[in-house]
Amino acid sequence: MPITAILDAVILVDPPGVIAAVPLTVKPLTAGIATVAGVVAGSLLTWVVLRSVRTGTLKQARIEAEQMRQTAAAEAEAERQRIMLEAEKRATHRREEVDRELAEASAQVKKDQERLDRREEKLDLKLERISATENRLDERSADVERLRAEAEQLRGEVAADRDRMRRQLADAAGLSPEQARERFMEEIREQFEHEGHILAQRIMEEADSGARGRAREITLQAIQRFAAEHVADATIRTVRIPSDDLKGRIIGREGRNIRALEKATGADILVDDTPGVISVSCFDPVRRAIAGESLSRLVADGRVHPSRIEEVVASVKKETEETIRTVGNDAVMEAHLRNVHPKVLEAMGRLHYRTSYGQNVLRHSIEVAYLSQIIADQLGLDGALARRCGFLHDIGKAMDHEMEGGHPAIGMDFARRYGEKQEAVLNAIGGHHGDIAATTPYTPIVMAADAISGARPGARRESMENYVKRLEQLEGIATGHPEVTEAHAFQAGREVRVIVDADRATDAEAFAISRDIARRVEEEMTFPGEIKVTVIREVRAESIAR
Repeated sequence: MPITAILDAVILVDPPGVIAAVPLTVKPLTAGIATVAGVVAGSLLTWVVLRSVRTGTLKQARIEAEQMRQTAAAEAEAERQRIMLEAEKRATHRREEVDRELAEASAQVKKDQERLDRREEKLDLKLERISATENRLDERSADVERLRAEAEQLRGEVAADRDRMRRQLADAAGLSPEQARERFMEEIREQFEHEGHILAQRIMEEADSGARGRAREITLQAIQRFAAEHVADATIRTVRIPSDDLKGRIIGREGRNIRALEKATGADILVDDTPGVISVSCFDPVRRAIAGESLSRLVADGRVHPSRIEEVVASVKKETEETIRTVGNDAVMEAHLRNVHPKVLEAMGRLHYRTSYGQNVLRHSIEVAYLSQIIADQLGLDGALARRCGFLHDIGKAMDHEMEGGHPAIGMDFARRYGEKQEAVLNAIGGHHGDIAATTPYTPIVMAADAISGARPGARRESMENYVKRLEQLEGIATGHPEVTEAHAFQAGREVRVIVDADRATDAEAFAISRDIARRVEEEMTFPGEIKVTVIREVRAESIAR
């Protein structure tokens, strides 16, 4: 139906919170226009209502924001007050610490100043004393110069008086000064010559007696302080065989087993009629030990044929080489030596299988090392150097069966070749049997220690009877020549000195005699090392004055 008029006015809110009425003109509208107008009017009414609500919410938010701002300002002010109070407290505490440190520093400075003042006072006193001393020294220097001048004057006067008296004596005696001096010295010489001889003889006797007593004391102390085993070591030379049947297997068909064993070991296997025993003979103690051990293992195993022999010998050789290195290293450690060449260590290990009249040479070397140290310490010498000299003195015995010459010369060359630089050690090795002159005191020390180690009871197996018999045999071979008049064995049978008749032998024949004696000794005697043969041809000229 037609609407003749709609709202008389539209309600507006502008400004916020003020409601204004806007009059509208009422016009007759159609139905469509009336509908649109209704929608517009509803929208406007909704907008007016929402704006009113929003205006109220903003006002409330502004009030709450203002309250929050005031609360935050109050809290910030309180925090500021707290921080200021805390800072003030810290500043007060730090000011107190600074004041205390300043007070302590001031006190220390005051003490230092007082100490410096006292030092200045002491220095002033010292300077005063030094000045006084210098003044006295100046005065004494003046006195010394004056006394020196007076002494020079007196010396001149004395020299003049001496010359005058000498001239007067020369005129009175009719002799020149040289003649008078010679006569005076001759009278003095004649007067005191006899007394001098007596005094020299007494000094020599006292020195000899004291030296003998001191040497005896040092030797006894060395023997007492060194404790070692007193049992001679033994080297295996025979192998027990349980039955003759096994002995036959050791020999093998047509001797092939024993030949294989001898070829592999380099030793001689001696099978004789002695029941249950096979002997092993070899100049090389290591090869002899390898052969003896290999034979013992073959006997225990029972399997004896060439391939088995080679296998066993190879195994024993490897074990023996390892034993040599181990024993040598243990000996060096026991002797407390340093900077020892591996070749020297190996050579010392080989001495484990070497004996001298039943005495193990390696144990003997260790004994000599410690005895030498004890003697050197008693004499105020270097004990460590003496111990090294004694330990290495017999190293030549490890290879003297392979080289010509005596073990002292061989050992000295070997030690020099493998890094031994100390002259005392080399001289002790080469001269401990008197082959070369002793150039250091350590050589006679080693000689004495060597004699002590070899002569102690039970050290060597050779009895006195056998020893004397061996020396007599050596001298008997030497005196077997018609030209020889005397023969004497020295150095425990290591040297024989032969005296020939000068009328029955020439110098050239003396050399031939020495070579012949040496050859016979090699053929007829068994001995370790070497024996030196010295032939002396003496010519004596005598005259009688009547």
